[in-house]
Amino acid sequence: APPHPIPHRRVHRIDPPSIRPSTEMSEIAVLGMGNPLLDIIADVTPDFLDSYGIKPNNAILAEEKHLPIYADMDAKFSVTYVAGGATLNAIRVCQALLGRPKGTAYIGCIGKDNYGSVMKGIASKEGFIPLFAESDKNPTGSCAVPVVSGERSLVANIAAANDYPIDHLKYKVWEQVEKAKICYSASFFLTVNPPAMLAMADHCAKTNKLYCMNLSAPFLIEFFREPMMQVMPYVDILFGNESECAHFGKVHGIETTDNVAIAKKIAEMPKVNHKRPRMVVVTQGSESTIVATQWKGAGVKVTTSPVEPLERSKLVDTNGAGDAFVGGFLYGLAIDKDLDFCVFMAHYAARHVIQRSGCTFDFTDRPDH
Repeated sequence: APPHPIPHRRVHRIDPPSIRPSTEMSEIAVLGMGNPLLDIIADVTPDFLDSYGIKPNNAILAEEKHLPIYADMDAKFSVTYVAGGATLNAIRVCQALLGRPKGTAYIGCIGKDNYGSVMKGIASKEGFIPLFAESDKNPTGSCAVPVVSGERSLVANIAAANDYPIDHLKYKVWEQVEKAKICYSASFFLTVNPPAMLAMADHCAKTNKLYCMNLSAPFLIEFFREPMMQVMPYVDILFGNESECAHFGKVHGIETTDNVAIAKKIAEMPKVNHKRPRMVVVTQGSESTIVATQWKGAGVKVTTSPVEPLERSKLVDTNGAGDAFVGGFLYGLAIDKDLDFCVFMAHYAARHVIQRSGCTFDFTDRPDH
């Protein structure tokens, strides 16, 4: 028998986060930068939808005629406020899984209004550090979520989120950027301030930190191609779903419709920080998750991880699934776990969230504790 069997076995055990070395406790594990939107959710009547010309189960950007809907829902129905926006959803999930206050932080722009105060209150309750700039011009970004018989519609008004100034990043919160171990943005922020994304990405490359980005939506890949491809050389981990991956292949002339082949091509694109191989993570709904990673300077290694089936009757809302997946994955990275653990927790978080309305969670059934 080996002389020290017990310590040897301990090496392979997955330790719960509570017994990580205390040196990690002061750092920001994950810092997100994105478009903060306050989700205003309420069960409404079909007539209410009709009065604003909104179709059930549809997502739109608010036009002038839709702007009264936010106050109107507040006045007529019982509303729930949930902090939203793609990047913030991922940060909230990661923060909840980390479980220590101020383990994550979030940069974005809100208005000087009641919704902004609600957003700060949510940050305080959920434990992420709010690093908000405040716009003088526009109200806090919001997304009305009127629900009729379980079908959600989304009416987004980006508002103040569009006003994020790079000076806030450089002069107000840069110290927090320097404290962060991992940085993440959804590509939606490319519509707001690409130079701010580049500044953060460049800092990560120079200091050998992880910089992660999400493809986020097909229209961004196509119509924000130039700023996206300026940031891409800095991206260590790229997230996307199957339709985004396929669209990336189409826009960039990759002559295949096979997402594994497209993920491999993206993994091989030029990269600034050669110390970290690029990893491309593609979710496919209930199909296996693809991970393509540059492999020791010779080609690309691909792994596929099956997704545990979920009965259709338990599926409530797939809206926050992709963001929850990223939050679970970032949690694994934050506590220095291997790829299998990261994908496992990403699948768990997404599965948990799609059984609830909106990107909400309690994680009482988490499998890693």
